[in-house]
Amino acid sequence: MKFALINPRWTFHGSTYFGCQEAHFPIELMCAQQQLKIGGHDTLLMDAHMEGLSPEQVHERLNTFDEDILVLPTAPSYLFWRCPQPELRVTQDWVKMLRGKSTVVLIGPHGSATPFATLRKTGADIVLRGEPDQVLPMVGSASLEDIPGCCWMEHGEMRCSAGIGATEMPSIGALDYTDYPVERHTHKHHVFTEMPGLGAEVEFARGCPYSCTFCNKTLFRNKYRERPVAQVLAEIDQLISRGVTYVYFIDEIFGVGKNVVHLLDELTKRPVSIGFQTRIDLWDEDRLELLGRARCTSFECGIESITEEGRNELNKNCRLSTERISELLIHARKHIPWVQANLIKTAHDDADTVKAWQNNLKVHGVWVSEPVPMFPFPGSPEYITTFGAQPDDEAWERAHAYYLGLFADKGYSDIQEQHPVPLQELECAS
Repeated sequence: MKFALINPRWTFHGSTYFGCQEAHFPIELMCAQQQLKIGGHDTLLMDAHMEGLSPEQVHERLNTFDEDILVLPTAPSYLFWRCPQPELRVTQDWVKMLRGKSTVVLIGPHGSATPFATLRKTGADIVLRGEPDQVLPMVGSASLEDIPGCCWMEHGEMRCSAGIGATEMPSIGALDYTDYPVERHTHKHHVFTEMPGLGAEVEFARGCPYSCTFCNKTLFRNKYRERPVAQVLAEIDQLISRGVTYVYFIDEIFGVGKNVVHLLDELTKRPVSIGFQTRIDLWDEDRLELLGRARCTSFECGIESITEEGRNELNKNCRLSTERISELLIHARKHIPWVQANLIKTAHDDADTVKAWQNNLKVHGVWVSEPVPMFPFPGSPEYITTFGAQPDDEAWERAHAYYLGLFADKGYSDIQEQHPVPLQELECAS
């Protein structure tokens, strides 16, 4: 079988999306490509976002390849599956413009939470729920009923197989970047100063053992799993040979696993800096100093609330006091150039107290976000708490309308569009 894997050219005008809009490695497609090759399939991977390709240019290459299966994600990069743009506008457009005789398969957070709505809105043939790496090679050779997490339309009705895709870590070796335009990736995620060389994203682990109410990872990348350190290092060494000087780990949570210290020890021997998202309660002074030796450049922590009541409400399961959290953040800044603490708007945090806490940390060089509004992503515990039910086919519309109604007067995050458009308008405009 011939599989074409396409990362669209993403745009977010009018969206509530608050993720980074730069191009990032489409690691979900690269991992799938590796598994497809192991299964003996022919593959073509095109990153239209990284290369700046139009749908017409992609279509021209597809005509030469003559694919059987066309695969597109509904959100950019695994890094943003847990906080995707609510709308399917880009995927709708690219399915429409690339559709030929091939079977169109969608992967991503939208189909994982609301498969029927995703099929209906995009006109795709198949939606795969959860992680696609191991199940995608089954498309075209196995019965749809036998493919875990597979959803499709039959006689006007949606059918779904059991499960939501793989939950064990697939045997992903070091990804092969031979045919990928690494040299175009000048962006260094979450770095705010000039740094020579290229940036890259790498996956060390998937999933997270915590169950914070706001986190949208339950229906995909939920269970915590690590890749073997040797494979991760082989991948990083390949990237270093291509001019990469900074690696950002896309893990939901970096610092949990038993092999993190081994990985960091090995990174101290390599000419590369690193960044990641984490929790401050996973670190102590000694491990923070190890991060400094491993040239950690960007250390982003989800604090969420400065009160124990607020953190408990968000189910953070954090055992540290706010005072201890502050101590560790300040110690981290002694060894790491950029330390960031993220806050979420909660009813338990007094604005003046928050401001005082922010100012104290900023004096010590720690950057603290303004409390950001929380989006009840379909599939997250917050969605179920807010609406009292599992996501249905109107879940994204419901969550989006709720979010706009709640924060239109209170204001959005400073990294968001300040005048977002209703979801139906965004998708109908497509």
